[in-house]
Amino acid sequence: MDDPLDPGPFFHGTAAELKPGDLLSAGFRSNYRPEVVMNHIYFTALRDGAGLAAEIAAVDGEPHVYLVVPTGEFENDPNVTDKKFAGNPTRSYRSKEPLRILE
Repeated sequence: MDDPLDPGPFFHGTAAELKPGDLLSAGFRSNYRPEVVMNHIYFTALRDGAGLAAEIAAVDGEPHVYLVVPTGEFENDPNVTDKKFAGNPTRSYRSKEPLRILE
């Protein structure tokens, strides 16, 4: 889905082993704080940012970086935008809608 916020391409880093067509959805435990159930799915337009996320998430497994496409609306990730960095130089986003794995 093209969005004027950022045209992508987008990436998601995780320890999960997925295949094209799979959906990543909110509502699961955080890779970083397992006591927290996530209300959003997070992604970035920077491959290296997704790679770092994958490395952090994959404490006991193999890191994976996937090319993804949002299936619905998304917004700037408020955890890093303006709070930590002016604007959104990390090109980090979140969505309540799933991300579809492309590759």
